[in-house]
Amino acid sequence: MSNQSPTSNSLVKKLLAAVLAFGPGIFAIGYTIGTGSVTSMIVAGSTYGMQLLWVLLLSCFFSGILIYVYGNYTLIRGETALFAFKKHLKYGKLIGILIIIGIAFGQWNSLMGIMGLSANIIYEIFAIYFPQITEVKYEAVIVIAVVVIAIFYALLLVGKYTFFEKILVIFVTIMGLSFLISLFMVYPLPLDVVRGLVPSIPEVQGGKILVAAFVGTTMAAATFLSRPLFIKGKGWTIKNLKEQKKDAIVAAILVFVISAAIMAVATGALFYEGKPVTQVLDMVNTLEPVAGKFALTLFFFGTLSAGLSSVFPILLIVPILIADYQSGELDTSSKQFKRITAFACLFALIVPIFGSNPVEMQIISQIFNVFVLPLVIIGILLLINNKKLMQAHRTGLWINIGLIAALFFSLVISYNGIMVLTNYF
Repeated sequence: MSNQSPTSNSLVKKLLAAVLAFGPGIFAIGYTIGTGSVTSMIVAGSTYGMQLLWVLLLSCFFSGILIYVYGNYTLIRGETALFAFKKHLKYGKLIGILIIIGIAFGQWNSLMGIMGLSANIIYEIFAIYFPQITEVKYEAVIVIAVVVIAIFYALLLVGKYTFFEKILVIFVTIMGLSFLISLFMVYPLPLDVVRGLVPSIPEVQGGKILVAAFVGTTMAAATFLSRPLFIKGKGWTIKNLKEQKKDAIVAAILVFVISAAIMAVATGALFYEGKPVTQVLDMVNTLEPVAGKFALTLFFFGTLSAGLSSVFPILLIVPILIADYQSGELDTSSKQFKRITAFACLFALIVPIFGSNPVEMQIISQIFNVFVLPLVIIGILLLINNKKLMQAHRTGLWINIGLIAALFFSLVISYNGIMVLTNYF
């Protein structure tokens, strides 16, 4: 006989229904909070405390505006982003091609780091229970990476939009709960959180790299450009303008809350102990004595879920952008889709095979994502302010101010990214 009351059963059902009812914004979270974001937040929190919280807040604010604007344009015009660029803008074809190349480079580089980190985390979990595999760590990590990417490719071949959405809901829910529960066990000083909202950049080596990486992972161009196709996949029309707005706001808020929680846990557990993270194993050695095994397990579960929740969207992104540019429709059963995703899967194995430091690779890969941002913002600004296209649906003054501010922010960060990469290489 069950001891659960009808009230508790009803509450669980309502919570489950609310989670499963999440719209295309789940893909925004999947693209944004991957192991790249988690790695950047952990490294920032463990090295600089909450000092870069202001960068995260600004990035999430501008991301929310861009998610909303791209979604609205699609509902009003019925067109996807790159297809509209090509059709309506003077240099739209060139802009579209440059965006596809830039995003493919940034996202596939990120995918390498994701597979490296995820395979290493799974290996560390296995090593706890089977210490003998430490003798064949390199081989074990490669085998794990191959198995994981093969499973995801198989799922891609049989899935549709609704299937991808449900998978992401599961991963993102586990990820969010893991980090938020960890935050109740290990947290920063409230004064440090307040100070983190005051703009400042750490005047040490690596400070500017993390600023660029923060923006690269939080204001991911792939998030905005893919949203129109996911909205169409959801079946939304101009009647769903209110749902689209709510979905964009919730997505931006959740990205900030989850990302800030990761940074806060790293600050509370590692920064105050003077133990910055540079390797995957560092997180195991430093978190366990401070936070305990339960918090450590939760944190790793969250990190792994973040990585796996990003694999689907990243494997999808290049076929999505090419299909968007060509026709504005995505066919997951086409040969083009299967070939591109297969190549991306092979590309993902580079970091595990060559044994690069996945933490460093993840941070550097995020910097490449900032370079297409200005083009992505300029393109949508031109479209939504074209009176012939928008007709009665005119863009408000505050949205335009927000987009112009986002453009200025992206240009500053892109310049910073160029300087960082020039010094790095």
